[in-house]
Amino acid sequence: MTLLAALFFGLMMLGAPVAFAIGISGFSFFVMSDVIPTAIGVQQVATASQSFPLLAVPFFVLAGHMMNKTGITSRLIRCSEVLVSWMAGGMAQVCIVLSTLMGGVSGSAVADAAMEARILGPDLIRNGYSRGFTCATIAVGSLITATIPPSLGLILYGFVGNVSIGRLFLAGVIPGLLMMVGLMFTVWLISKRRGYRSAMVERPSWRSVGAAVYDAKWALLFPVALLVAIRGGFFTPSEVGAFAVVYAVIVGVLLHRELTWAGAMEALLHGLLDNGLIVLIIMFSGMVGYAIIFEQGPQTIAAAMLELTSNPAVMMLMIVVFLLIAGCFVEATVLVLLLTPIFLPIVRQLGVDEVHFGIVMMTMVTFGGMTPPVGVAMFAVCSLLDCPIEEYFLESLPLVATILALVGVLIFVPQISLFLPNLLM
Repeated sequence: MTLLAALFFGLMMLGAPVAFAIGISGFSFFVMSDVIPTAIGVQQVATASQSFPLLAVPFFVLAGHMMNKTGITSRLIRCSEVLVSWMAGGMAQVCIVLSTLMGGVSGSAVADAAMEARILGPDLIRNGYSRGFTCATIAVGSLITATIPPSLGLILYGFVGNVSIGRLFLAGVIPGLLMMVGLMFTVWLISKRRGYRSAMVERPSWRSVGAAVYDAKWALLFPVALLVAIRGGFFTPSEVGAFAVVYAVIVGVLLHRELTWAGAMEALLHGLLDNGLIVLIIMFSGMVGYAIIFEQGPQTIAAAMLELTSNPAVMMLMIVVFLLIAGCFVEATVLVLLLTPIFLPIVRQLGVDEVHFGIVMMTMVTFGGMTPPVGVAMFAVCSLLDCPIEEYFLESLPLVATILALVGVLIFVPQISLFLPNLLM
C-alpha cells in the first residue's frame, strides 16, 4: 500500500499524465504482491468499464459539447447580460450568472471556466477590470457547476458510492444557487469599492428580461427536464444522459437551426477526446480501488479518524480540510474515484447523510481546481488571459473566503442540501 501511494505521487511530481500515474501505481501493487495474481488487476480494469450507471458520463460530456454548437451558449450570455449587467461590476456579475446557467449544460467546471475566459475575459479587461479579478471571478465562479445538475462529479460519486444520482442532482440545486448569490454579493462589494461600473445605465424592463429568458428557454429548460425525467421515473440517470444528447441535437437542428454537420463532427471529436481521458482514469482506478479495499485501507483510516472524534460535524470539517489540501494537488475526478470508498463508510457510520456528504465533497474537490499550486481551472483561465498566478491568488481571496463560509454553513445545516431530495423523492 505504501509502495502504491509513493509511486503514484512520485509519478505525479514527475509530470506523468494522471491516468498513467494511477495505472502504473495500481498495476505495480499486483505485480509485487505474492498473494493476488496479476490477472486480477487486469480484470479490475475491465470490470470498472462494465457499469451501466457509468454510461451517464460519456453521454453528458458529449451533450455538453453538442450544446456548445447549437447557439445555446450565446443565448445564455445574452440572457445573463440582461439580468445582471446593470449591477455594480455588471460584466463580472454576468460571469457568475453564466456559470450557474452553464452548469446545467456543460457539467464541467474546467470547460465552463475556459469558455468564459475566451469569450468574456478580454471584454472585462478592456473595460478596466484587473486581470487578477477577472480570472478569479471566472475560475471561482465555475465552481457552481460542481453541484448544478448534470454535474459529472456527482455522477461519478453516485457511481462509486452506490448513491442515488437523482437525489444528488436535486440536492445540488440549492447549494449551487447559494454559491451564485454569495459570489455575486462579494463581486458587488469589490466592484463598489473599486468603482467598476455597470455595463448598462438603467435596469432592464420586464419586457426585455422576458424576451431574453424566452430566447434562452431551451437551455433553461434542460436541467429542469433532466430532474423531471429522473423524478418521474421516465429515465434512469444513464438513460437521461442519452436523452441529453438527443435533446441537444433536436434543439440545434430543429429549434435553433445552428447545429451544422461540421459542428456536430467537431463536438463528437472533442467528446471522444474528453471521454477517452475520463474513462481511462476510471478504468485504471479500478485497480487502485481494489488494492485499497484488499489492504483494508478504509477500515484503518476510519478507525484512526474515529479515535480522534465521533462528532459528525467535526469529522466533516476534518474531511473538508483534507479534501481542500488534496484538491490543490490532485484533479477532482481522481479524488472522487479514490477517496469516496474511504470517506463514505466513515460518514455513514456517524449517521451523516450520504447525499449531503456528496454535495460537500464534490464542492471541495472541485474547489481545488481553482487554487494553487496545480488548479486546472486556475491554470486554464490564467494562461488564456495572460495573468500571473500571484495576482490571481491575491484577487481570489475574498471569493475563496465566500465559498469556504458557504461550505461551513452546508456542513452544519444539512437541510439546505436535503430539502429538495426529501421533498420530491
